[in-house]
Amino acid sequence: MCASSANLGPGFDCLGLAVGLELRVRARPAERDRFVYAGEGRVEASADNLIHRGFGAAYRAAAGTTAPAVRIEADNPVPLARGLGSSSAALVAGALLGDAAAGGALGPDGVFQLTADLEGHPDNVAPALYGGVTVSAHGDEGWRAEVLPWPEGWRLLFGVPSFEVPTDRARAVLPARLARGDAVRTAARTALWPVAVLRERPELLRVASQDVAHEPFRHPLLPGFAEAQAALREAGAWAAYLSGAGPTLGVVCSDEALPTCRGILERYAGPDGRVLAPGIGTAARVSGRFAAAPATP
Repeated sequence: MCASSANLGPGFDCLGLAVGLELRVRARPAERDRFVYAGEGRVEASADNLIHRGFGAAYRAAAGTTAPAVRIEADNPVPLARGLGSSSAALVAGALLGDAAAGGALGPDGVFQLTADLEGHPDNVAPALYGGVTVSAHGDEGWRAEVLPWPEGWRLLFGVPSFEVPTDRARAVLPARLARGDAVRTAARTALWPVAVLRERPELLRVASQDVAHEPFRHPLLPGFAEAQAALREAGAWAAYLSGAGPTLGVVCSDEALPTCRGILERYAGPDGRVLAPGIGTAARVSGRFAAAPATP
């Protein structure tokens, strides 16, 4: 299960890309629910976690019964509460395992519907599940996601500060209404993202990644972000945007611009932060067999 980077500038709650940091999860039958965690940050060894919640929700949806007790072991390289989709990766991982344990009745698309409903938006769960670049929307028949291939030679960088920005806090600062002109700019720039990707026109990202709907309102939560973003664009980055709710600053650039962009991100991340240079993430995979006694309704 991959990390993910959502919004990509103006694509609030609809654009995302998979980041090549893989959450690995193992599930096996147990007498009671247990959770063993290793990796980034600190997570309580409690069955009240997103992986178990996803497992239980998908099992119920697929089998129509309560999920059996399960021991879940997670190895997570995704920074927590930094805007790289750690919670969505956990939820999708649990849901895929729950569906597999119940016989696979949901399938990937059913897991997508379930997890997007649970999250309330699809921008992180779609790339965590399908990989690549995803464009998602909700319609009369539920959620829809389309996957676009990542062009060769487009490099990803992420400046990850040491401080956290909880998603609920980042959403609380957003305005309830958007001016018409800003709404038009947002729609137009969001539409330009898939054009840039499909036609392999990275120069279009200079416009496609500029946001007026959420990033400016979050600047007070992000010391040094606006200055670093401006410096990255001046240094030749094709895109420089707030990844998810932040504080991570995402960059798409060429090989030539990579060293300069990395230096700017290192200053933004600070001495206790870091810069990541992963590749694009791929679709989630499930292997093995889960054998459990029949669950009770």
